[in-house]
Amino acid sequence: MRTTYTAIVSADRYRPMERLEHEGGGAAFDARRATLAGLPPVERTVADGTLHETRRFRGLSREQAIGYLTHLGGTRRDAHTVTGDGWEATLTARKVPVGPSYRLTEVTISWVGDRAVLEDVILHFRLKAFRAPG
Repeated sequence: MRTTYTAIVSADRYRPMERLEHEGGGAAFDARRATLAGLPPVERTVADGTLHETRRFRGLSREQAIGYLTHLGGTRRDAHTVTGDGWEATLTARKVPVGPSYRLTEVTISWVGDRAVLEDVILHFRLKAFRAPG
């Protein structure tokens, strides 16, 4: 039997990922999650239950990132901001050099919100945006 994971989104609210049982094991998902654990944020602070976290993602556009955030229950407020139930994300994008002649888009996302809600949103965003070299 394989275990897969899916995000459940309703019209009113994002719910955490749930396991769906299929053939085989959830090794691919578990491996991605373990890899992500080794990638620290640019900045992270928690005060009075409010989490502020900033992360950078290469290889996706700001529009793709906004699409991922809206899929996770957010609403696009403007070209740089997505808000959700208990959280807000501000996005910026820039081109960064990768080697002597190649440039990638790097999206920086600064999240702020209720820690209990936001940690789950950030994890699921990171899983959607995960890019592996190779």
